[in-house]
Amino acid sequence: MGLPGLFENFTAAGGNFVTPVEDLKKKVAQCRAVVFDWDGVFNAGRKGHTSSSGFSEADSMGTNMLRYGLWRRLGELPYAAIISGEDNENAIAFARREHLTAAYTGIRDKRQVIAHLCDNHKLQPGQIACVFDDINDLPMAKVCGLRFRVRRQASPMFADFADRREFCDYVTGANASSYAVREVCELLLGLMDSYADVIESRIARDDAYEEYFRARQSVVTDCYGQRGDVIEKL
Repeated sequence: MGLPGLFENFTAAGGNFVTPVEDLKKKVAQCRAVVFDWDGVFNAGRKGHTSSSGFSEADSMGTNMLRYGLWRRLGELPYAAIISGEDNENAIAFARREHLTAAYTGIRDKRQVIAHLCDNHKLQPGQIACVFDDINDLPMAKVCGLRFRVRRQASPMFADFADRREFCDYVTGANASSYAVREVCELLLGLMDSYADVIESRIARDDAYEEYFRARQSVVTDCYGQRGDVIEKL
């Protein structure tokens, strides 16, 4: 059986639907939050002594359009966060610039962050979409309702493990250096059947988009770290 309509574009670009599209649509209907790993997701994770990994504007636009699409469906801003295992100033700067709900950095067990945000924002793990790329993300991916793995050709055994053990619903065609976040955001908008409406509203900067944008800009990003087993505000 072929994929419905536009989703063929994702497989043509190398994407892989581990979970069937119709099942993904049912999961997306419950989505109220999205969380992103940083290194290996927004970037290739390369670092130097005096520099930390950054982000692209293409991915930034993707996250904004996804949040707007969720806002239109939910009637309120969705929860959105960066969850990084490293202390990364660029991750915090991005979260603040985009007015995400939170940035969690220096996190050893990302599953604890999912529990923390559920307790603080009246969420259930099944309502959370996560975007990840590596082994330390699997405890988070295991409990989230939607799981998107960023492709990396150098990890074929990890890829097989994650997909076979049902830690993943979709694998991006793009790698982290080729705007994988943008791919996931566009896919989610497609699964919500809202891509055209969201983009047309953004082009027009109509009343709905301006209302969303004011709400987005009013968000003050909370920053958290981890000390022992405790998630604490920085």
